[in-house]
Amino acid sequence: QVQLVESGGGLLQAGDSLRLSCAASGRFFYARGWFRQAPGKEREFVAAISASGYSTYYADSVNGRFTISRDNAKNMVYLQMNSLKPEDTAIYYCAATRGVWKAQMWMESEYEYWGQGTQVTVSS
Repeated sequence: QVQLVESGGGLLQAGDSLRLSCAASGRFFYARGWFRQAPGKEREFVAAISASGYSTYYADSVNGRFTISRDNAKNMVYLQMNSLKPEDTAIYYCAATRGVWKAQMWMESEYEYWGQGTQVTVSS
């Protein structure tokens, strides 16, 4: 059973930076993703990274501001968030899939494992 645990959330001001971390139980090298859910909205894709770390994919809303990375030696995935905006306020979820890297990595249905989420709040 794969368990994912997010950390690093907090309360920030617009323009701040923050790094989220996602720890995984056991050693595996699955593709990983970050999603977020704002109050009253559906969960949406943020970023994804392949098992090797060679391929990444971003939502248009965060492209150029957020960076996803991974450290397979530590079984960790990170989301570096810069130039934060109030609209980035959400619960951020880490996800993992045993499936192959594909163009549909933005879809929730591609991921089998999910963390419990970490809250990020950005004030103006």
